[in-house]
Amino acid sequence: MRFTQIVSALLLIGLAVTPLLPREAHAELSITVDKGNFQPMPIAIADFVGSDPESAALMSEIIRNNLKRSGIFQPIDKAAFIEKNVNFDAAPNFASWKAINAQALVTGRVTKDASGKLKTEFRLWDILAGQQLTGQQFVTDAALTRRVSHIISDLVYSRITGEKGFFDTRVVFVDETGTKDKRVKRLAIMDQDGANARYLTDGSELVVTPRFSPTSQEVAYMAFGEGDPKVYIMNTETRQREVVGDFPGMTFAPRFSPDGQKVVMSLAKGSSSNIYVMDLRSRATTRLTDTNAIDTSPSYAPDGSQIVFESDRGGTQQIYVMSATGGSAKRLSFGESARYSTPVWSPKGDYIAFTRQKGGQFAIGIMKPDGSGERILTEGFHNEGPTWAPNGRYLMFFRDQPGAAGSRVFMVDTTGRVENTVPTQNYSSDPAWSPLLK
Repeated sequence: MRFTQIVSALLLIGLAVTPLLPREAHAELSITVDKGNFQPMPIAIADFVGSDPESAALMSEIIRNNLKRSGIFQPIDKAAFIEKNVNFDAAPNFASWKAINAQALVTGRVTKDASGKLKTEFRLWDILAGQQLTGQQFVTDAALTRRVSHIISDLVYSRITGEKGFFDTRVVFVDETGTKDKRVKRLAIMDQDGANARYLTDGSELVVTPRFSPTSQEVAYMAFGEGDPKVYIMNTETRQREVVGDFPGMTFAPRFSPDGQKVVMSLAKGSSSNIYVMDLRSRATTRLTDTNAIDTSPSYAPDGSQIVFESDRGGTQQIYVMSATGGSAKRLSFGESARYSTPVWSPKGDYIAFTRQKGGQFAIGIMKPDGSGERILTEGFHNEGPTWAPNGRYLMFFRDQPGAAGSRVFMVDTTGRVENTVPTQNYSSDPAWSPLLK
């Protein structure tokens, strides 16, 4: 069975679990993430039980780690639990969980049938209100244990924050091995937490700037092989790829339109580069800018109406925005003695992320679409290449440390409070976040 068929079966078989208790007239548990004095919510993730203890232990650990990495939840140490053996079929002892300051509790059960299929059940409890908030079950192949864990994490995250989750996603990136003068750069893909990494290319070509389609599991990227560099689109499930176009000269930073039907990119001719868009159905190419400057790194607004890009048309690298059909551009960045690059529009449309270089430091920041409200999220020796999670709450980027032989991928949230390393086996760069899996 193909992966897409398995996923469809997973979502079709997922059934709502009937709440064990009637709903009571209590205010439901929620959390406001953007308040100034924010504190992570204490949450207990009980060890999942059932006839497949290995899968049960793995699932509860993945959920625990996911929620902790979000920075919104603070999982309580299991050593503090008073109720050690939770009965999945009964309501928890709410008093014992209140006593350790838990505001929410996740319980689960994993069983395996004769054919090897896993049935995973979970429940989310509001401890303060003494009621079940949600519960669901999934019947899947055992190979999808991690995916089900991510889906449950998303359900918990969404139920409490009111926002879409981001755990059931992947990240494509450039895996880097070898010495700096003989670097091998291969396209690779992993789960958002760094697990399940695998290669998509064999290293015979140098690959850069991968970008996910917002509507599918396809990526656009550049490859330097024999002759001019080419822009490819690859299906990450089948690894089948096709050339977007065979353009003379250099091609930079391909990125999909919000509907996945176009690719916008920068084409270099002589000392200048301009922005072009290609319709993937007709293969017709339209030029959007016409300057003697370097216009590059285009990114669509989520509604497809505008494109943000970087340009040195004013003398230094700055961020500009224009209509998706081209025409005049408005400058957005005006940081004193600073250069701005790699702008990327948030999936929610509320921010544009960027790289800022100033005083020998590289920062990852965000600004509003009109250029106001600039905020630096992280700054250091070399940070570059932000990419948005599909819920618009988190970004990944890559960072070089002083003296390091290569870069690593990191995650930061839009408040700058949460920052985590994304573990990869080798050096890594150019992350690109997928949409939620379907």
